[in-house]
Amino acid sequence: YVAAVYEHESILSPNPTALVDRRSALELMGRNLDIYEQQVVAAARQGAQIIVFPEDGIHGFNFTRSSIYPYLDFAVHSDSVKWNPCREPYLFNDTEVLQRLSCMALKNKIFIVANLGTKQPCEHTDPQCPSDGRYQFNTNVAFNDDGMLVATYRKHNLYFEYAFDTPPEPDYKLFDTPFAGKFGMFTCFDILFFEPAVNLIRQYNLKQVVYPTAWMNQLPLLSAVEFQQAFATAFNINILAANIHHPTLGMTGSGIYTPVKSFIYHNMEGYGGKLIVAEIPVITTDYKTNLEKTPDGVSEKGNEQLPPTFYAEMMYDNFTFVPVWGEKGELQVCANTLCCYLTYQRAVLTDELYALGVFDGLHTVHGTYYVQACALVKCGGLSFSTCGEEVTDATALIDFQLWGNMSTSYIFPLLLTSGITLDYADHMGWKNNHYFISKNRTSSGLLTAALYGRWYEKD
Repeated sequence: YVAAVYEHESILSPNPTALVDRRSALELMGRNLDIYEQQVVAAARQGAQIIVFPEDGIHGFNFTRSSIYPYLDFAVHSDSVKWNPCREPYLFNDTEVLQRLSCMALKNKIFIVANLGTKQPCEHTDPQCPSDGRYQFNTNVAFNDDGMLVATYRKHNLYFEYAFDTPPEPDYKLFDTPFAGKFGMFTCFDILFFEPAVNLIRQYNLKQVVYPTAWMNQLPLLSAVEFQQAFATAFNINILAANIHHPTLGMTGSGIYTPVKSFIYHNMEGYGGKLIVAEIPVITTDYKTNLEKTPDGVSEKGNEQLPPTFYAEMMYDNFTFVPVWGEKGELQVCANTLCCYLTYQRAVLTDELYALGVFDGLHTVHGTYYVQACALVKCGGLSFSTCGEEVTDATALIDFQLWGNMSTSYIFPLLLTSGITLDYADHMGWKNNHYFISKNRTSSGLLTAALYGRWYEKD
């Protein structure tokens, strides 16, 4: 099928904490929706059957609970109500944004997924009802090619979004399409948690996911395109991921991903939006990873000089590292219950420092979640203290096999190359209770090769 995602440079309110009226809010959102409309037309012209827009793309961000209120549409969160906002605009008040999106879908005969803020009045008899008498949700909506509202999803894992409420229960939302079957949906930070993202995919055996996001890149392990690709690979699904474009805030990185191929956009230099359109296969069967290469345990050698262990902060976590020296070698490094092993070889020695790092513990900055990670990274400079820094360019081409005795089955294989480009492993999977990833000759200099494990039970 043909899919489209749009990385949108949203027009933002100059003062998001100021209180404005509904008319002013609609005027600002209308300017973003004008751009959406142009992109829907362009995507439909290129044969796209579905288009995905980013999180916060219509209203922006940094609001307070009261300042976002004029920007909120009323949304029906029940699957029992069948509603076409374009054809039946009079059914509910304060649905101008929904009406406009619905009409774009209807007019261009295309499925549309977009993100907006919604409100829902609640009774004070409801113990979870906020004191102002309403819920405010960060919401994804999906419209079919006739303009029908076919799914609404309320974001569950909020990322410092004080204007919004967490829904009382996680939403498991999917919608059906004639061209690719069922699509699931969730938003941004949700991708790092079991509920509802992982549970949704497993429960409904989903093969396609739409994913609006407003993601701030964090190298070396959580760049948007890097993690989006790893998620598609780990679950063997297609992901249509639309990010917001604000390079000054570190926000860029969208793509259409299959388990074996990606069409991505990552641009920290230029301004303006970017439409990606790609034809991808519908995944129907489970494709098994190729596991014929067996990693052997690292052999115990005699009294050789072992490289020194050192500690450095990476992604706000205290990693234990060993340097990757020389043109080839075998290394191991352990922390808590996790041991990581690396065999490597490089044809040309460059003056770049690489290190093998391990972390097995609770990550506590900007969210709390348990991580088990084995990571081969390029350091920022030549001293140990630079390992874990954000690096975007590298020249070293390294053949490697990386493995670890992971305690979780949820492992995201990261493979990031120079200039924030993606590569695919030759082999990956489980062997003798170790998960491994191997690659001969990356397509360009290696930035990160990692096994990013999420031990959800320990969050």
